[in-house]
Amino acid sequence: MQLRRTTLTLALAVAASLLLGACGGGSSAATGKQAGGGTIAVVASTNVYGSIAEAVGADRVSVHSIIARADADPHSYEATAQDKLAVSKAAVGIENGGGYDDFFGQLAKGILDPAKVINVSRLSGLDTGPDFNEHLWYSLPTMSKLADQLAVRFSALDAAHAGEFAANAKAFKDTLAGIEATLAGVKAAHHGAAAAITEPVPLYLLKEAGLANATPAAFSTAIENGSDVPTTVLRDTVNLMTNGTVALLAYNQQTEGPQTVEVKKAAEQAGVPVVDFTETLPQGKDYLQWMAANAAHIQQALATSKATAK
Repeated sequence: MQLRRTTLTLALAVAASLLLGACGGGSSAATGKQAGGGTIAVVASTNVYGSIAEAVGADRVSVHSIIARADADPHSYEATAQDKLAVSKAAVGIENGGGYDDFFGQLAKGILDPAKVINVSRLSGLDTGPDFNEHLWYSLPTMSKLADQLAVRFSALDAAHAGEFAANAKAFKDTLAGIEATLAGVKAAHHGAAAAITEPVPLYLLKEAGLANATPAAFSTAIENGSDVPTTVLRDTVNLMTNGTVALLAYNQQTEGPQTVEVKKAAEQAGVPVVDFTETLPQGKDYLQWMAANAAHIQQALATSKATAK
């Protein structure tokens, strides 16, 4: 795994956050759990985790997602005064961990008690070595664990509504199970089919669908690290599109560049279905809607693909 480091610009953030706090300025993350039955303030590194917190907490929580734009690059983040204020007021924090969103730990340092932060990487049990794929929100079993953990955390802060949190977590997991059933159907029909990727982002989902990654590791590693792909590696990846080897191309729209575009064009010209993936929520979708759409797109792509498992 190549650990990703993000850039923080914290100039004036402390002073600005103190000013906002003194003025009583509000944001989507209010002031922790209020004595009068107020909401639980949650701060999440991305809107993916913010969406899951909202699904479990419903109107009992107030969520501030630091990375929230559909076109945002989580790897080049600049903190705002509002973000720092949200962290300082949070009762629960959610970070991906595993080197993906290091900015969260830097932002929270000395402000948010680490005991209040859920580190999804540690929760997952998947971070076992150098090849760890940190894009954990595409691991549906891990998101099921997160829903349960959020219900526990929220119940500890608002015991009167523990039943609601448990019911919301169950409903979330039931819907997640439906998405997993779709992927199981794909696996039964196309197990072992080869897929190509531009980055490791959706690999957990592709694996659950029974697909095998055929991409040269040097290609996806270079794209993930923002470096140039060696000419021979690019040629080999393009050849995957043209020789009928792969059933689909999983394409990360948020790290598009000349070399990924070249591979995408080769796929389109060869009739290889291209399935777009992102690292943050698409506009207007919550986490479950997003994952259901991803599973459906994989299913549709394989149903029309020329390449099938032998």
